Formats: sequence, structure tokens, C-alpha cells
Amino acid sequence: MQVTTKAIVLSSLKYGDTSLIVKALTASDGIKSYLLKGVLASKKGKLKAAYFFPLMQLEITAVHKNKGTLENIREAKVIHPYTTLHTNIIKNSLVLFIAEMLGNSIQEQQQDEQLYHYIEGALSWLDKNNQITNFHLLFLLNLTKHLGFYPDENHTSKDYFDLLEGEFVARPNLNPLITNENISPFKALLGINFDTLSSIRIAKADRESLLKSVILYFELHLHGFRKPKSLAVLNAVFD
Repeated sequence: MQVTTKAIVLSSLKYGDTSLIVKALTASDGIKSYLLKGVLASKKGKLKAAYFFPLMQLEITAVHKNKGTLENIREAKVIHPYTTLHTNIIKNSLVLFIAEMLGNSIQEQQQDEQLYHYIEGALSWLDKNNQITNFHLLFLLNLTKHLGFYPDENHTSKDYFDLLEGEFVARPNLNPLITNENISPFKALLGINFDTLSSIRIAKADRESLLKSVILYFELHLHGFRKPKSLAVLNAVFD
């Protein structure tokens, strides 16, 4: 079936000498993977390799056979040209990290309009704004709303957050916990949007520690989740 849909590129892997395998989140069908034959060799075709950088927002015309095999893209165009995401070194590191987290987290091959709109809007905000030090923390926490394990905001007066149960608790237990210096910024990030992000102050060491806890939270709640390889690079650019 031929479809025309918006799509956000999650990854592209070189296949052979001239082709790419592209994984994308589509507005119409969720996660899809495509084989782009000869795209690295073609200079005059309708598909250009530059369209398939991580988190590019496209409109594609594709053939979806829905048989679990690689699909085919016939046409593509950029619908949200970025001004900073792939040129600013910090934002580019965020792009690589977020794309990897999304690729490791979203497993559904079905339409999820709210999830798509959330990611689309968050990327547009990131491209336009400069107060982005804690963007990835808030992005991941708000992403859990769409993945089904957003932290329970009841009892936020308690001093510990149980990562396995997804709730605040009054005293330590044997489960992995968010505690000490990380609990206050964690609470501050809950329930806010990106426009209020600049009010959150987190020391570098605490940010790295909290991010490890958030990634562990994903690992505990998503079957088959893989830790992102780009985490070390991300931490380095915020040094």
C-alpha cells in the first residue's frame, strides 16, 4: 500500500557501498525500516542521503507491505528544516543521544499520534532555544507518559523514588532508588514543559547521575531496552 506520511528519522545504517537502511518513526504506522537502494551514489534522484540524518523531519511517500520486511521510500522532502540541531555541537550530541534512546524505546509498529506530535514539537523547541542543558532529562521523563510508565506524582513529599515501582516512597528499600542530591531536581522536572526548563538548575555531576537513573528507569520498564552508546559523548560535551 502506498502512503504519504510524516516521518522522523531515528537511524541510518550504510548497507553495501551505495545503500542505506533507515529506521524511522512514521505518523501513519509507527516504527518502520526502509531500504534505500543506491541513495549514496545518486546525485539526481528524488532521495538524498542528507535527508536521513538522525531526527530529520520528513514527508515521505512510501510503499508499506507490512510483512515485517524492509519497506521502500519513493519520495522524501524535508518539512521542518533545522537551523541549529546539526550544526551546534551540543545540540548535535543531544540529537544522537535522543535518536538512539527513541530507537531503543519505541517498539510499536502502529500509529501513535500523540507520541509523534510530542517528539515533533520537542525537536522544534530544541532547534529554536538555547537554554537546553537539562533538555534531555525532561524529554525522557515526558516521553515515559507515551510509553506507559510516567512516574506516579502522588506522595512527592517523600524522600525517595522507587525506580522499579515508579512511585515515591518514605524509606529506602532493596529496589533501585533516586535519592539524596538527585531527588529534588527529579521532583522539579515532573509536570513541567520545555518553556519552564530554564528555571531548573542542576550541577553537572548531579545531572549525569540523574540521567543514569532515568536510563535505568527505562531499562527496568521496557523489555529488550539497550543502554545508549552515545551517553559518554553527551556527558563530554556538557563538561
